[in-house]
Amino acid sequence: MIPPTFIDELLARTDIVEIIESRVALKKTGQNFSGLCPFHQEKSPSFSVSQEKQFYYCFGCQASGSALKFLMEFDRMDFLSAVESLAGRLGLAVPNDASSEDREAVAQRKLIFDTLAEAKDFYKQQLRSNPQRGRAVDYLKQRGLTGEVANRFEIGFAPPGWQNLLGSKPESSSYLSRLLDAGLVVTQDAEDKRYDRFRDRVMFPIRDLRGRTIAFGGRVIGDGKPKYLNSPETAVFHKGRELYGLFEARRSQKNLSRLLVVEGYMDVVALAQNQIEFAVATLGTATSDEHIQRMFRQVSEIIFCFDGDAAGRRAAWKAMLTVLPHLSDGRSARFMFLPEGDDPDSLVRRIGQAAFLAQLAASHSVADWLFEKLAQDLKDKGLDPTGIAGKAALSKDAMPLINLMPEGVFRQLMIDALSQNTGLSTQRLQDVTEKYDGSLESDIQDARPRHDETTPEVQNARAPEAMIRASLDPALSLLIL
Repeated sequence: MIPPTFIDELLARTDIVEIIESRVALKKTGQNFSGLCPFHQEKSPSFSVSQEKQFYYCFGCQASGSALKFLMEFDRMDFLSAVESLAGRLGLAVPNDASSEDREAVAQRKLIFDTLAEAKDFYKQQLRSNPQRGRAVDYLKQRGLTGEVANRFEIGFAPPGWQNLLGSKPESSSYLSRLLDAGLVVTQDAEDKRYDRFRDRVMFPIRDLRGRTIAFGGRVIGDGKPKYLNSPETAVFHKGRELYGLFEARRSQKNLSRLLVVEGYMDVVALAQNQIEFAVATLGTATSDEHIQRMFRQVSEIIFCFDGDAAGRRAAWKAMLTVLPHLSDGRSARFMFLPEGDDPDSLVRRIGQAAFLAQLAASHSVADWLFEKLAQDLKDKGLDPTGIAGKAALSKDAMPLINLMPEGVFRQLMIDALSQNTGLSTQRLQDVTEKYDGSLESDIQDARPRHDETTPEVQNARAPEAMIRASLDPALSLLIL
């Protein structure tokens, strides 16, 4: 028997739209996707697929189910074959037995979700009624937030003190165990101490695509440390996969077409306050492959927003290296650099929504930023990118990066752009088959101080600074003959 925990994990990591769309023509209609039902004959679409609920339903024949059920019905697979098919897509091995431990893990996940939901309600109530809520309310008002937006993101308040959440219910070993499993309480066994993880903080619930609270981020009020504090990883929270604000962005826009990646929770919320409701934030990590995959399942364009200083540009370059392999036809990425001293929150409040959106529209395309960065690196090495030697070096540096991209029109257009910059024919450039190898790079540590609480992607970046050291491809040597 396959463990239920594995099935839960499989369905949590599978996008039902991706599964069905490869077999049935779907069209985005509001929050859902629709198409002609594959299970009965019809002329008007009555087949609906919900990405949020990971569920399909036909209003004509009442066929319904999950991604597993669809494979079983459409591809006529048995249950085990359907599980193996989904697992194969994710590179997972299917366990072949179940145990009491697996059943306990399923029950534990449910308890964690319930505990986190209770904690979210507790923090929201504290923001409304705790005698010490004034500082939190003042902070939110200073950031320009209204009650409507705070309610939409279900922002709360963890009061100062060591055992507010812990003491909100009668003390018992089972309740303490639930709080520990949910990452809400810290224990020091050596001193036999237990206390709330989040204290004197504005609380931001982190939600999955179904809207379930899976973790929290807490922003300290005042000058305390750490400034930002995230939940630890638990059975339901893996910070390398999740994006703060993605659930809210999908819910607020019927036809979500782009996502703006910013650094922190307040950036996401402040932009939403100004009717820019497509921002998301990573949770203390640089943008990962899993983040990129998750975003491109929702939208066709990703805009990365970074500080305009050296550290921000290093982080942007790392994001570039991460996104290139995912830029198949129909997908795009852009890079926005903020003025010195601004973050998205302060910028949108200073210049307004319309001007902020105009800056987004004027942000760097992948081609612009790639060639600009490589040209600047050549200048830093004393090479003129417009000279023969500089063009040869530009081609040598750029082609391995372009070769990271999937085959298609987009990749060909990048080669064409490089051809225009260097004067080398596209055929000669296509003869270069070398791919970028990050192991050849020196990892340069961000010069800024780093702390455990850091959430901005910029401060977590360990980005490459040296260019590829491979020898000049013979095809490119024609440039310097």
